Amino acid sequence: MSLAVFAGAHLLPGIFVQDFLTSIVVALVLALLNIIVKPVLVLLTIPVTLITLGLFLLVINAVVVIMAGKLVPGFEVNGFWWALLFSVFLSLVQWLFNRNKTTGKQA
Repeated sequence: MSLAVFAGAHLLPGIFVQDFLTSIVVALVLALLNIIVKPVLVLLTIPVTLITLGLFLLVINAVVVIMAGKLVPGFEVNGFWWALLFSVFLSLVQWLFNRNKTTGKQA
């Protein structure tokens, strides 16, 4: 995951990671926020999530990325749209990694 954070910061100009150690910290903070904060946000926004057919979960992911940007020095997110793109990028990388792991294919 920290490699994905580091790669995403280099691919997206609105995301800045100071160094690889910072990307490790960002990955840990994102994991903690996804365990602690994200379920609360999902629970509080169930009606909106149902109305938008689940698309509001992308907004929640972006908010979690923005929160990580506020908590980790050396990690900057320049706005909501960059956070949204970064969260989609991380989700795609995580999906690809898990897909290869579960099917037994080599990357």
